[in-house]
Amino acid sequence: MGVIGETWSWLTTGAHWSGEAGVWHRLAQHLYLTSVSLGLACLVALPIAVLLGHIGKGGVLAVNLSNAGRAVPTFAVLVLLLLSPLGRYGDLPTILALVLFAIPPLLTNAYVGMREVDREVVEAARGMGMTGGQLIGRVELPLAFPLLMTGVRTAAVQVVATATLAALPGGGGLGRIITAGFRLTDTPQVVAGAVLVALLALLVEGVLVVLERLLDPMRRRRGQDRTREPGGREPVSAPPAADGAPA
Repeated sequence: MGVIGETWSWLTTGAHWSGEAGVWHRLAQHLYLTSVSLGLACLVALPIAVLLGHIGKGGVLAVNLSNAGRAVPTFAVLVLLLLSPLGRYGDLPTILALVLFAIPPLLTNAYVGMREVDREVVEAARGMGMTGGQLIGRVELPLAFPLLMTGVRTAAVQVVATATLAALPGGGGLGRIITAGFRLTDTPQVVAGAVLVALLALLVEGVLVVLERLLDPMRRRRGQDRTREPGGREPVSAPPAADGAPA
């Protein structure tokens, strides 16, 4: 039958989807770990990146420090947190490890996006009397939004993939399907778990792409620009014909 056929058979067996060890329960655990970790990472990284990008100071140091954290294996951080007093608080060590892993792409992309906003546009807005808050909310953030969302998508996919490590020290999530397959020497189950994680990562990526297009504050302006004639002029309709004159 082959591994592919056996994997398909495993995925299409209803008994593997129900119960506390079933796919649906493990998927709910995985989504919980991913959403909470990503949300906390956004709350920490994005305000710092936006502020540093706005003032243009300290951003390089913050980005370098956050990127240095990538050199530390996430599993090592997870094990250390589990061995610490925090290990008695359920999913807290896993969430903290995933937050630390998600911060670098969020911080880097948001900061770079803020700094890549056209300085002439910023100075023009400042010359119109905009305050710092207005400048961030009306000018810099809308223009930096695509790169900011790129960081969110990158962090989300990385967190989905890395959350499988939570199963190694006994945590929840889709990784439990993979570790159970290794324990039982059940290759189709291992492959099925990996397929489920990959599909979830692709689904999360697709959802965030759609949200980016829907929430992009510059989307309406870009649509208006596409309706303009070459040269930036609005299309001019023909004037109505005078009474009695041929149209």
